[in-house]
Amino acid sequence: MAKVSAVEKNKKRIKLAKKYEAKRKKLKKIVMDKKVNLNERFEAALKLSKLPKNSAKNRIRNRCEITGRPHGYYRKLKMSRIALRELASMGKIPGMTKSSW
Repeated sequence: MAKVSAVEKNKKRIKLAKKYEAKRKKLKKIVMDKKVNLNERFEAALKLSKLPKNSAKNRIRNRCEITGRPHGYYRKLKMSRIALRELASMGKIPGMTKSSW
């Protein structure tokens, strides 16, 4: 089980990213548009830098929904390899069994 503080911090980041997503997208569009006046682009870049750092999408860490583990994460299943193995061994995941030969 991961540290509760790390999991909570990540949840806060997810919440902030959702809150500022539209604003960030709008400002980034202005900054990247070469046709817009240089001063307007600069103002947009300043506004973008004033937004909270944790509202950026790339600051979110993929963590297991069950344990909070950050490594060995399967994106499709939103869980770590260890949690996946435990659920498969218990027969909780349809069509998946523990390998034996």
